Amino acid sequence: MSDPSAPWVLHVDLDQFIAAVEVLRRPELAGLPVIVGGRGDPTERAVVSTASYEARAFGVGSGMPLRIAARKVPDAIILPVDAPAYTAASDEVMATLRSHPGAVVQVLGWDEAFVGITTDDPEAEARSIQRAVMDRTRLHCSVGIGDTLVRAKNAMDFGKPQGVFRLTAANWLEVMGPRPTSALWGVGSKVSKRLAALGITTVDELARADVDALAGEFGPKMGPWYRQLGRGDGSAEVDDTPWVARGHGHETTFQENLVARTDIEQAARVLIAEVLRDVAAEGRAVVGVGLKVRYAPFTTKTFVHKIAPTFDRALVEAETMKLVDKIEHGREIRLLGARAEMEMPDDAREGHTPTRGGW
Repeated sequence: MSDPSAPWVLHVDLDQFIAAVEVLRRPELAGLPVIVGGRGDPTERAVVSTASYEARAFGVGSGMPLRIAARKVPDAIILPVDAPAYTAASDEVMATLRSHPGAVVQVLGWDEAFVGITTDDPEAEARSIQRAVMDRTRLHCSVGIGDTLVRAKNAMDFGKPQGVFRLTAANWLEVMGPRPTSALWGVGSKVSKRLAALGITTVDELARADVDALAGEFGPKMGPWYRQLGRGDGSAEVDDTPWVARGHGHETTFQENLVARTDIEQAARVLIAEVLRDVAAEGRAVVGVGLKVRYAPFTTKTFVHKIAPTFDRALVEAETMKLVDKIEHGREIRLLGARAEMEMPDDAREGHTPTRGGW
């Protein structure tokens, strides 16, 4: 006898997505260690975007410098990033999810989405989605099932690759309790270290932690929220409202470090121009600017600055260049990034009146 129909959250995650798209285009690469990153040249400064499972077996992971990945797997096939191809494949996957009967789809990125559905058999729905995605795109996916967004997201980790796994209030602590806090969606290495300083190292310990102690470390809002994460609690609502970017940014890693002030300023102006092109297409006012600086060998600083809502291109550039002035003189720069934060639709409805200078 089946269970009564109930609302469920499914987290659909495509397996080794970027590498899988490349293998579809080059079937001869199936079963080989494939690494995708930068322009596909391990002698250049670039990082791994993704790696096939065969490459991951050698310790290659996303964000690793491409040159190190190449050393780990000397016979790997290293390919350049092809964003348009991945976007096209992702669009096909998301269209497949939206066509599933009764599904509400919240896209999280190229390769993952939440699917809200009411059913008496969530596993059967998950497998149906897997078959549909495979039939339409020839891509495999894993599905996590949960009674909250958090539990569905974490359940997916146990389903990879090509599997299905369910986490609910009934088995959450049994499955997740012994795992480190860093295993939780939303808890990174920095937060897990701060939790460890409080004597909290596992999910179970976080779920039972003193709220006041957490609030003292993380603040009255974030402290209780981290304990909620430890319990897997939270929203079960899948929101299909189209995602609106809060900002746009561009960054570049230089093949040779910059040190001359004129070179740094010129590179910053090029990045700002790229950002402003993206912002202009949005038609929303800029309300903040940011600058990311990575000094050699690998120290990163970020500067941000809020500004009154504006459409004035020259003003945005000038405000960003003020952040460039904060770069330490004489230090070599290996990466620069510029970003502009934009007014959100809800902000505009509240009656903010931006300064109009025209993009």
